Formats: sequence, C-alpha cells, structure tokens
Amino acid sequence: MNVGAEAPQDPGQSFFEAVGGHATFDRIVRRFYAGVAEDPVLRPMYPESDLEGAIERLTLFLEQYWGGPTTYSDHRGHPRLRMRHQPFRVNPDARDRWVEHMRDAVAAADLAPIHAVTLMDYLERAAHSMINTFEPTPEH
Repeated sequence: MNVGAEAPQDPGQSFFEAVGGHATFDRIVRRFYAGVAEDPVLRPMYPESDLEGAIERLTLFLEQYWGGPTTYSDHRGHPRLRMRHQPFRVNPDARDRWVEHMRDAVAAADLAPIHAVTLMDYLERAAHSMINTFEPTPEH
C-alpha cells in the first residue's frame, strides 16, 4: 500500500493542527456520542442533562492531549481519567462498545492513515485502562 511520500505534518506542527484542529475533534466526538446514544450498555452512563457537557469535556480533553488549547486542564485540572470513570461500570463489553463507536467516528473523519492509526492506538489503550470490573454486562 502506498500512502504517499509526504510528511504527515509540517515540522513543529502539532497533531491537533495536522488533523484539522477543533473542527475535526468536535466532529469525531459528536459522531462518537451519536453512536453512544443508541447503545443500550453505554447510554445509561450519560445522563441526558449532561450529554452536551460530556461532548464538550471529551472534545476539550482530546484537543489538549493532542497539542491543542489547554482549556480542559484550565477548567477541570488534571484529567485523572481512571478516577473520573470509577463511578461507572466499565467492563470489557463496555470497553469494546466504546472502542467500536470511537473507531466508527475516527473512520468517518477521513484522517490521513497515519493520523487515524495513531489516534486509535491511543484511544484503544486508554479504553483498556478504564476497565474497573470484570462482572458481565446485565441483560439490557
């Protein structure tokens, strides 16, 4: 497979900038949450009254992680991802569903292959680290 000889981003350019900045991360996160909204296992983890807040927090977190503005930590402090997810039942099934929706959202963003793979590598590792129970998913 030939993916081209061009560098994936300009020297000194952040991943955030290379993939299109805020617009790209907003598009990915909104597509992700559209999938979550239809998922019987994940949807209960997101109260309707805070769904837009969840979209904003994930967008800001990903933007900051990938070299964008520090708005996330300016407003919320250290991400403390495991602690923030502790109240939720994150078992392997929930992780797999989360990754599936995120994979769909990243694919829909039509990023350069190296950027899509880099982003998904991080997201999958992060999802694995959020598992806090191995109890089976209750019937839904």
